[in-house]
Amino acid sequence: MSERTLSISEAQKELTRLPDEFEEGLEAITVTRYGKPIMAVLPFSAYELLLGTLESLQETLEVLQDKDLMAAFRESMRALQDGETVDWEDAKRELELL
Repeated sequence: MSERTLSISEAQKELTRLPDEFEEGLEAITVTRYGKPIMAVLPFSAYELLLGTLESLQETLEVLQDKDLMAAFRESMRALQDGETVDWEDAKRELELL
């Protein structure tokens, strides 16, 4: 990962040049104040990817916290491991998909 670190005053001076650096492969800028990281500047595509990942993780956590859903999932996994399956044609008939 290609990353740069700039002080906040350096970042202010270079802000208009950062898009060109992102096009050249720079992936992130860490901005510091008094030597401590305070923020990151990312290309918009990386930001969108990060948001999508966070949304997916949030959805996963919601599913994992649903006790009834997780109990049904575990029961289904046990049935699958025990070979308790339903023929696809039978399932379609039962669900009235035929």
